Amino acid sequence: MKSLAELAAIRDKMKDKVVLREGMTGTRVVVGMATCGISAGARPVLNTFVEEVSKENLTDSVTVTQTGCIGICQYEPVVEVFEPGKEKVTYVKMTPDKVKRVVAEHLKNGRVVSEYTIGNAQ
Repeated sequence: MKSLAELAAIRDKMKDKVVLREGMTGTRVVVGMATCGISAGARPVLNTFVEEVSKENLTDSVTVTQTGCIGICQYEPVVEVFEPGKEKVTYVKMTPDKVKRVVAEHLKNGRVVSEYTIGNAQ
């Protein structure tokens, strides 16, 4: 059993990550975490989004969350980006390395990484 002080320390350490996953303001990044997504590597993709958004100090404007089946299993891991007033962007066959580029170019600088989108999937 952990002491109350240890539990408080764990809570404080994880606070930013929980806020990233549960907040609902600004841009939303949604990672498909159904069985097909997880088996294709969605868990490291989700974790990398959380880490990179935090590292780039985007936590006030970007929320990272997960969902179940998105319905396009052949393209997993799938990530959808919802920005206020813009069309949804669907990234497919994502990897942690691709996530870093999406965060740097799309989330930070507003430029969609079109070669990773569903319209360009092969």
